[in-house]
Amino acid sequence: MGYFNGETITFNTPGINPYFLSEQEITKLISKNETVMEFALEVKEIYFFGAGCSSPDKHEVVSNGLSAVFSNAFISVDHDLLGSVYATCGDAEGLNCILGTGSNICYFDGEKIHDGHHGLGYVLGDEGSGTFFGKKVLLSYLYKKMPSDLVAEFKKTFATEKEQIITNVYQKPFPNIYLASFSRFMANHKSHPFIQNILKTGFQEFVDTNVKDYSRHKKVPCHFVGSIAYYYQDELKQVLAENGIEAGKILQKPIEELFNFILLKEGVVKQAI
Repeated sequence: MGYFNGETITFNTPGINPYFLSEQEITKLISKNETVMEFALEVKEIYFFGAGCSSPDKHEVVSNGLSAVFSNAFISVDHDLLGSVYATCGDAEGLNCILGTGSNICYFDGEKIHDGHHGLGYVLGDEGSGTFFGKKVLLSYLYKKMPSDLVAEFKKTFATEKEQIITNVYQKPFPNIYLASFSRFMANHKSHPFIQNILKTGFQEFVDTNVKDYSRHKKVPCHFVGSIAYYYQDELKQVLAENGIEAGKILQKPIEELFNFILLKEGVVKQAI
């Protein structure tokens, strides 16, 4: 999103992750967006929050890639977790959780993020994420634990040959995204007791492994960002309530709240748009 002469401008680009894109590839990707290029030389400040931007060298990759397009702009690059915190907590204390393709959590004291030992990725962690739930759904099918009525629907939706599944998981790129694609099956069958059990036990595992690791988890609101949290928020809220945890904001995409926070924080506007 952008703010020019009192007007908000929205646009979309493919995801930018310095672990997968070079400086030149980032520049090329941004340059393909006509809306962005129309204002590129007029942009004075850029605040970028993205996955993979937690280290100085990755900051530089993104910053240099953006600088080649926005030559007149001050550019700030930070981790997506900080952007999520600004969108949910603002400047107040709270827990901030990401439940999308992957999962993560942090504690924000109102001024700074306190790093935990989570965010281990889909092989070691990602409890409660799209990858986590997609794997649960897929394994229930492969292990023949899925109820017969759901099996029939599952076969209509996905390619279900074991060899093809194994190839996609172990030999093709981005197996986490492939696994997460199976989590979509839950949306159309959310009321089924089998799916309800997967959702609630999965969210409980996220709470036990991640949320309860913070001593103040019952004293501050627990905010969430991501499609999994958003689309299954009823089940998520129920699990949180059962554990005595206050549900805070649950946002599918944090961009609008983050955008407003930055405008206020930098004094561009005096109240949220």
